[in-house]
Amino acid sequence: MSARMEADLHTHTTASDGTQRPAANVQMAFEAGLGAIAITDHDTVSGVAEALTAGLKLGIEVVPGVEISTVACGQDIHVLGYYIQIDDTQFLQRLASLRETRDTRNNMIVDRLQQLGLDVTMAEVLREVENIKRKGDTVGRPHIAAVLLKKGYVSSISEAFDRYLGSGAAAYANPPRIEPATAIEWIHDAGGKAVLAHPGIYHDDALVDTITQQGLDGIEVYHSDHTPEDEAKYLLLAQRTGLLITAGSDFHGERGGVVFHAPIGSKRIGIDVLQSLQLGRSSVHEKDS
Repeated sequence: MSARMEADLHTHTTASDGTQRPAANVQMAFEAGLGAIAITDHDTVSGVAEALTAGLKLGIEVVPGVEISTVACGQDIHVLGYYIQIDDTQFLQRLASLRETRDTRNNMIVDRLQQLGLDVTMAEVLREVENIKRKGDTVGRPHIAAVLLKKGYVSSISEAFDRYLGSGAAAYANPPRIEPATAIEWIHDAGGKAVLAHPGIYHDDALVDTITQQGLDGIEVYHSDHTPEDEAKYLLLAQRTGLLITAGSDFHGERGGVVFHAPIGSKRIGIDVLQSLQLGRSSVHEKDS
């Protein structure tokens, strides 16, 4: 594909658990030769406006996005929303309710860390991010991990998740959340398209099949944590069900010299998918990575 004809449709910023301002993500997309980038922060759209301004200056299309946290069959499931109306009052209220649940989860995790004998408080976590957070932003597990690293309880962010914060780890907590079907409905109500994020990490294809029947518009076939086998499997699923095919790096920035999950542009899709995300479904889109 020629220059500026590809998009990375999954990136995070300081508005959630990324380490870079939204404008910096757009700059990196420009440097990576992309024509478009989506800002898909967890349960918030507070970083989108800054990114849109940067995109106008650089000639990069910025896709207004969000990644909504849900639970199904006892595990976290993430649903990406694209081209939602970021000033929709009802949608913003709904996202605020999700952030309250996220705050509850953070407190539960910190309580469990304290029960394990680790001297960590939510006040310390909030101080860690006070200079980068704005109204409507979210605080998540990576920020707790940063405090664990700073205090010497772990030697890396990855270790923090492996030992304490990841699914099944010692301090893991997962309070009741909305189901994927609800997130899909909310995204549609806000004028957007709903795409299942990184299905390969769920290790439950029966559940993935169920979600595809709940009004979903697309599947993130190409993701930094997917194997080639995952990509082939979900490509076939998308083609069989007539769902849109998307790709995203899931870039979260750099912590401790390590990029999470992968650099912007490492997974990309033809920019023509953007028209389909705005107008309707399409069964096949070619990936070029």
